Amino acid sequence: MKPIISAIAGSLALALALGCGQDDRPPTAASTELKPVSMEVGGKVFTVTLQNNTTAEAFSNMLPLTLAMNELHGNEKYHYLSTALPTNSQHPDTIHAGDLMLYGDDCIVVFYETFTTHYTYSPIGKVDSPAGLKEALGTGNVTVKFLK
Repeated sequence: MKPIISAIAGSLALALALGCGQDDRPPTAASTELKPVSMEVGGKVFTVTLQNNTTAEAFSNMLPLTLAMNELHGNEKYHYLSTALPTNSQHPDTIHAGDLMLYGDDCIVVFYETFTTHYTYSPIGKVDSPAGLKEALGTGNVTVKFLK
């Protein structure tokens, strides 16, 4: 009888040990975002919460970073990096004011208007409170600093 009980107990312990490392729950908001970074533009500081993906991680590893960003379409500022970042391209359908995205593998884009799009981007992060972002970015080219 003791060998049977020992075998059952051992099997149960093994099953519990194997199951402990698995987590089938969907990621929570806390596990899908990285630490916030600062974005300075036009004398204002905005907090940007980065996504938890390889694109955002690679971007974060480049900080601090000062970018001369160009105006495009009256809704975004962009800058082509000298190096490529890993991509995770998605079709967002709607771009929101405050979205920080990567277009292609080397173009950082800060959006200051909300609109629909047919383009694909790799998400980097979002400005937590985009109120005043459009005014800070202005109507022309601008210098933007990203800081840890």
